[in-house]
Amino acid sequence: MSKPGQMVLVALRKMIASGELAAGERLMEIPTAELFGVSRMPVRMAFRTLEQEGLLVRFGARGFQVRSVSAEDIAGAVEVRGVLEGLAARQTAERGLSAEGRVILEQCLIQGDELFDKGFVTEDDLEVYHDLNMRFHQVIVAGSHNPAIADALARNDHLPFASVTALAVDRKDMAREYKRFNYAHMQHHSVFDALVNGQGARAEALMREHANATLRYAETFGSAAATERMKVIHRAQ
Repeated sequence: MSKPGQMVLVALRKMIASGELAAGERLMEIPTAELFGVSRMPVRMAFRTLEQEGLLVRFGARGFQVRSVSAEDIAGAVEVRGVLEGLAARQTAERGLSAEGRVILEQCLIQGDELFDKGFVTEDDLEVYHDLNMRFHQVIVAGSHNPAIADALARNDHLPFASVTALAVDRKDMAREYKRFNYAHMQHHSVFDALVNGQGARAEALMREHANATLRYAETFGSAAATERMKVIHRAQ
């Protein structure tokens, strides 16, 4: 895909995941091209990719519509992610964590400890947590040396909150978010311990449970208050 097409794709994906483009909203080639200052071809390619990802559905001859996503859709995708990442953790533990991977995971744990030790978190803190959380998960998937896992995760990640690359934060209840993310970080410590000790079954079970931290947002997504309450932190582009 061309650079303009990639730019449009990334922007639209973020707008859909954050709720800026609501479920059911129509998208047409010409207005979208004018919005981003590009020709129609990059927009057409971005629309096709988002359709393949399950974020858009065809509406009329040339238009698309933002797909409606239910709580059940999100919960199912999160459960699948837990299974896939659990498998990755087991295979990484069984193969043995590389020296480089161990260093990265240790750095993530230290950085997370510094965030949570003060007893509260801000939205800026959770931006930092989002990045270290991504690194932590990426090391485990890569450490499995099983490209089929990464491919399956990429196909599963198109739903909001199903992927670790989009972290949902309830800005109206930061005290509860501190508890949730601190608990998730403690799970990281347990997963790391299982990995370095070659405990494959334990690492798998911990990663599957770790995915459940996302499930509460299946109930929130799509509600009338979601746009006001929720902030979605994305992968840095």
